[in-house]
Amino acid sequence: MNETRIPAEVFPPGEFLADELKARGWFQTDLADILGRDDNLVSDIIRGKRGITPETAQGLADALGTSARYWLNLDTIYRLSQIKRTDTVSRRARLFEKAPIKEMIKRNWIEGSDEIEVLEHSVTEFLGIDSIEDDVDFAHAARKSTPYDEPSSPAQFAWLRRARKLAPAVDALPFSPSKVTQLVEQLRLLMESPEEIRHAPRVLADYGVRMLVLEHLEHTKIDGTTFWLNRAAPVIVLSLRYDRIDHFWHTLMHEVGHVRFGDGLEDDIALLDIDIVADRTPLTVVQPDYETRANEFATNAIIPTHEMEDFILRVRPFYSGVRVQGFAQRMGVHAGLVVGQLQHRGEIGYANLRRTLTPVRRFVTASGLTDGWGQNLSIAV
Repeated sequence: MNETRIPAEVFPPGEFLADELKARGWFQTDLADILGRDDNLVSDIIRGKRGITPETAQGLADALGTSARYWLNLDTIYRLSQIKRTDTVSRRARLFEKAPIKEMIKRNWIEGSDEIEVLEHSVTEFLGIDSIEDDVDFAHAARKSTPYDEPSSPAQFAWLRRARKLAPAVDALPFSPSKVTQLVEQLRLLMESPEEIRHAPRVLADYGVRMLVLEHLEHTKIDGTTFWLNRAAPVIVLSLRYDRIDHFWHTLMHEVGHVRFGDGLEDDIALLDIDIVADRTPLTVVQPDYETRANEFATNAIIPTHEMEDFILRVRPFYSGVRVQGFAQRMGVHAGLVVGQLQHRGEIGYANLRRTLTPVRRFVTASGLTDGWGQNLSIAV
């Protein structure tokens, strides 16, 4: 970046103007008459009491045979030299590069302050780093509808960090991998009625899985994450970015799939699921095996794949509300879960049978530890 170099000693443009008048044998009033301006204008410029406007700069250029830019540059350099510079702006800019500061303050994640030192302390403490120049130490792997080697954003790091801070506040029994099958069976009992979703956090906790709800940050497209506090304490965090029954159950069971297979445990990483419920994953994106496996687990746990495929073969393309409802009742799930899978498979359009895609966020947030939608927990959590 090219920057204007400011000399160690800077003189006001009035001194250069005084030299020009002296060289020509002009009085200040002479120049004022030439410019057609008030006498005080020239006097104020020479004494450094008035800046040079573009109009004045052009007048001086025409009168003295220079360029207007010459006088504007002299004035700008002088005015800049009079400003007392601090590093506050650059430090604040670095903070905003590191994290979504305004949203974090709004959500009560950090303490807001006009004092840069206080704000830096809040941010570094939240991110778990000693200095704002340090990298955030949070090992994770992101599943998203973009290439996997694309780095996560500061907002995604911040969301993950908040999830880590909240997780120990959720009580749960010790986890045993041998009980995951029972856990899935218990969760399936909740899939027929939206209201029953309120029991999901308790059921998960009874089987050793901590679940909490953390509203996503703007532009992050986070749907959920799975990580481990220790070998007996898996954590599932949902963002409920889409308030739809099919999105809730698919995302939750996708994360349960990660727990079932111990994904992330050995490497101590958080599995960050981004845009997991996108309409379609681009063909250019190759998903890791553990993500494909978790997706298949979720789909089959909600409606056995062979049952879904049999229904499609029998009904296609006449997916009426009555037929969907009948199949859903036979499967023991809400009709919205059938519609969600049909939409994702491309069997029906995303505008079809939308009335079945019931909102469920209020049921989840009423019973599970929640941070967001106005339920912002204290900074100390």
